[in-house]
Amino acid sequence: MFRELEVAAADPRAGGVVTNLTSLTSHSWNMYRYVGDGLHLLGVVVLLITLAKNKGCTGVSRATQVLRLAVFITRYLDLLDHNQIEYLVFFKLTYIITSVIVLIVFWQADSTYERPKDTCSLLVIFLPCTTAATLLAHEHTVLEICWTFSQFLAGFAMVPQYIFCYRDRGAKDWGVSFYVLALGGYRVFYALNWVYKKVMMPQYFDIHSWIGGALEILFFIDFVIFRFTTKSMLRTVALKVDEKVNEIQYKVESKVLGSSRTASLAEESSGGELRRRRATPKEESGVELGQTEAADLEDPPKKVAD
Repeated sequence: MFRELEVAAADPRAGGVVTNLTSLTSHSWNMYRYVGDGLHLLGVVVLLITLAKNKGCTGVSRATQVLRLAVFITRYLDLLDHNQIEYLVFFKLTYIITSVIVLIVFWQADSTYERPKDTCSLLVIFLPCTTAATLLAHEHTVLEICWTFSQFLAGFAMVPQYIFCYRDRGAKDWGVSFYVLALGGYRVFYALNWVYKKVMMPQYFDIHSWIGGALEILFFIDFVIFRFTTKSMLRTVALKVDEKVNEIQYKVESKVLGSSRTASLAEESSGGELRRRRATPKEESGVELGQTEAADLEDPPKKVAD
C-alpha cells in the first residue's frame, strides 16, 4: 500500500528513475484506490464506534488486531526517514494509532474478551511470513525485509477474525459484520487498483503485494459465501487446522512448563474451556466436534446465516 508513491516522493534527485515512478504514480491515483482507502478507514471508524457502543470487545478477535498493528508498524517504518505527502502520512499514522487504541480497549475491557472463540495461533502465522520475507525480499535491508514481511502478513491478518466468526455463528452485531466486510472490500478494490496500474503501466510489478492480496481476497470471498449461504470450502479446513495447531501447542507447553502449570495458566486465561478441548482432543472429540460442531463443519444448517 502506497509504496510506489512513497519511493517517488522520497528521493526527487533519482534522475531517470523518478520520471518512471512519477508516471506510475499518476496511475496510482484512481477511483479504485480511493474507494479502497475509504472502505479501510470507514471500517476502522465503525470498529471503534462498535467497541464504544458495546463497552467492550465482544465479537472481535484480538489476534487480528495484533496482526494488523504488526503489519502497519513494519510497513510504515519509512515514516522515520522519508518525506511524504500529507495523504500518506495521514493514513499511515491513523492506522497505527487506531490499532493501538483498539488493543488498549482489549486490555481495559479484558472481561469482555471472548478467548474461547479467538483460537488462531499467531506463531503459526508469524513464522512462515518471517521466513518468506527473509528469503524473498528484493534487498536484504531492514526496511525492505520489513515491508515484504508486512505484505505476506497482511494476507493472513483477518484469518483470526474469520475463525472467530466461524465459531460465533449466533453473532448479530452489525458493527462487527460491517467492519469485516469493509476490510475485505478494501482489499478487493486494491486488487482492482493493481490491475488498473498493470494495464496502464505494463512495467509495473509488485509480486509480494499481489501474493498477500490474493490470499486475503481468497479468505474474504469464502467468508462472504459462508455468511450468506452457510457453505464454505475453507471454513472446515480452517477450523480443523486451528484445532490441530492448538492441540500441538498445548502438548508443547505441557512439556516445557509442566502439565500442572499449563493447566493452571489455562484455567486463569480462559476458564479452562478451550484448553480442556486441546488437552483431551480424542476423548472429547465426540462431544465437542461431534455434537456441537458436526453440523457446522460437515453439514451446515440450511438456514441463511445472519
